[in-house]
Amino acid sequence: MKAHRPTIMGTRHMISATQYLAAEAGFKILEAGGNAIDAGVAAGISLGVVQPEFVNVAGVAPIIIYSAAENRLVTIPGLGTWPKALDPNYFMRNHGGKIPQGIMRTVVPAAPDAWITALERFGTMSFGEVAKSAIGYARDGFPTYDLMNEVITDHEAEYRAFPSNVDLYLPKGRPPQVGEVFVQKALASTLQHMADQEAAARSRGREAGLAAARDAFYRGDIARAIVKYQKENGGILSAEDLAGYRSGFDEPVATTFGGITLYACGPWCQGPSLLQALNLLDAAELKEFGHNAAGYLHRITEAVKLAFADREAYFGDPRVIDVPIEALLSRDYAAKRREMIRPDQAWPEMPPAGDPRKLAAQRAPSGAALVPERAFSAPELDTSHVCCIDRHGNVFAATPSDGSYNAPVIPELGIIPSPRGSQSWGDPDHPSGVAPGKRPRLTPSPAIAIEAGKMKMPFGTPGGDVQTQAMLQVFLNIHLFGMEVQEAIEAPRVASYSYPSSFEPHAYHPGLLNMESRIDKATGEALARLGHKIGWWPDWTWLAGAVCSVVGDETSGVLKGGADPRRPSYALGL
Repeated sequence: MKAHRPTIMGTRHMISATQYLAAEAGFKILEAGGNAIDAGVAAGISLGVVQPEFVNVAGVAPIIIYSAAENRLVTIPGLGTWPKALDPNYFMRNHGGKIPQGIMRTVVPAAPDAWITALERFGTMSFGEVAKSAIGYARDGFPTYDLMNEVITDHEAEYRAFPSNVDLYLPKGRPPQVGEVFVQKALASTLQHMADQEAAARSRGREAGLAAARDAFYRGDIARAIVKYQKENGGILSAEDLAGYRSGFDEPVATTFGGITLYACGPWCQGPSLLQALNLLDAAELKEFGHNAAGYLHRITEAVKLAFADREAYFGDPRVIDVPIEALLSRDYAAKRREMIRPDQAWPEMPPAGDPRKLAAQRAPSGAALVPERAFSAPELDTSHVCCIDRHGNVFAATPSDGSYNAPVIPELGIIPSPRGSQSWGDPDHPSGVAPGKRPRLTPSPAIAIEAGKMKMPFGTPGGDVQTQAMLQVFLNIHLFGMEVQEAIEAPRVASYSYPSSFEPHAYHPGLLNMESRIDKATGEALARLGHKIGWWPDWTWLAGAVCSVVGDETSGVLKGGADPRRPSYALGL
C-alpha cells in the first residue's frame, strides 16, 4: 500500500468528513434514499455537535453544490454580516484596531439558514430527518477523541474566560478526557425545537416546514434568547439583524487545468486564491521537477505568496467593496504575475500585490507597511469539511466552522452565535475591514473540480490559511502526478506563513515555510538556500490541514473516497 488507509470505493454514493460520526450521519441519509445535499447537510450539522472545538451549529457554513438535474453549480455563502448597530470606528477607537475575543466579534449566525437553504432548493428530506443524528449525538453524547481533548486542553485558559463555556466545555472542571462521553443537552434541545416547529407546520407542505424551522432560529424563541443574551452581556446583535438574514445563492468562480474546471466560492472567502495559485503554475515545469522536489515546492510556495498578496489587497465582501475578480483570475494577469516567481530566490516576505485592472505585475504600494510578528503563535481557530457524491451525480461540499473558545456560549441554547468577526480587520479602510452589514473575509472555502463526462471531485479541508495550500497540493497530487485520492491526501505537505493571517491578531511571519518531516532534510536545506525560513513539523500534523475528497470516475462509474488521517476523518461509501 502507498497509503496507510485504503481508498474507499463504491458505485452508489460516497461521503467523506473530518469527523467519523459526521460521516456516519451523512451515510445513513444516503442509505435511507437521501441525495448528496441531504447527506451533506446531515453531516454538516453533525460536525457542529461532534467537533465542538472547531465548529458550532450557529457558526458559518459555506457550501458549493453541483446539481446534476440542472447541470449547474451554485454556492451558498453561509456567512453572516456584522450587526447594523456596529460603529465602523469602534475597534479603532476602543481597541487599537484589534477585535478582541468575546461577544463584540459576533456576526449573524449563518449556518442554520445555509443548511435550510440547501435543503429547500436541492434536497429531498426534512430538517428533522437530516438533523436526527446530530440531535442524538448532542442529547446522548459521544466519546471525546484525541484532537478534541488536545485543543480544549491547549485553550483551557480561553474557555475559562467565559463562565458559561466552563460549564459546558470543562464539565468536570477540566477538559474532557479521551473516551469520556461529552453531552450537550441544551444544544440537543435547540435543534429539536427547530425540528418540532417544522413538524408542526408540515401539513402545509415541505417548504412551509423548512420555513418554520428557519423561523424558529431567526424569529422565534431561539432568536429571542440570542438577543436577550447579547443585550445582557454588552453585545449589539439585534432581532432585526437575525430576522432579516438570508444567505442566498452566489455564482462560483472558476479556472481551468488541462481539461478540468476548478470551481470555488467567491472573494467573500479565500476560495479564489486557490484558483490564482493554480494559474501561476506551469504543469509541465512542475512535472519535470518531480513530486515534492525542492524546485516543485519552491514554485508552489511562491505562487501561494503571490495569490495571498492579492488576497490581502483585494478580497472582501463584494456586496460592499469592488473586487476585480475577473481580472484577478485572467490568464493574461497570471502571465504577468508569474514573472515574479524567481527560480533562484524566494520572496523574503509577502510580495507586493499586483494591479489586475492594468494587467501589471505590481501596483504602487499603499497603506502602512506590514509589521512582522516573529514569534510563532499558538494554533489559530480552525474548522472542518464534508463532501459527497450521490447515485444521481449530485455533488456537495461544505466547510462549516466557528469554534468554542473565543466567545461565550448561551447556556440555555448550547450555541455560540458566530464569532467570525475574528476574520475582519478592525480598520474599516482595509478591504476586509469592519462595517455594519458587511461580511468578514472567510477562510473556509470548499471547492469542486469537474472534467466534463469524465470526473467530478468535491474537496476541502480545515486549516485556516493552510486550506488553499493543502487543497492545491492534493489537487496536483491527483491530477498532475496521478495518485489515488487517499495517497494524494496522505502525501507530506508544506505550508507558508509569509502573509498576514486571516485571523485576529493577523500575525505575519515573513519567509516562514513549515514542512512535514517526511520530506527529506536535503530538500529542506535546498529550499533554505533559496531563502525560505524552514520550520520542521512532525512527520504528521493536523496543522497541515485535513483534506477530505471524493473522486467520481464517470467512465467506470466508480466513486473513490479519501479522508485525512491527520485528524479523525473518515470516508464511507457503497
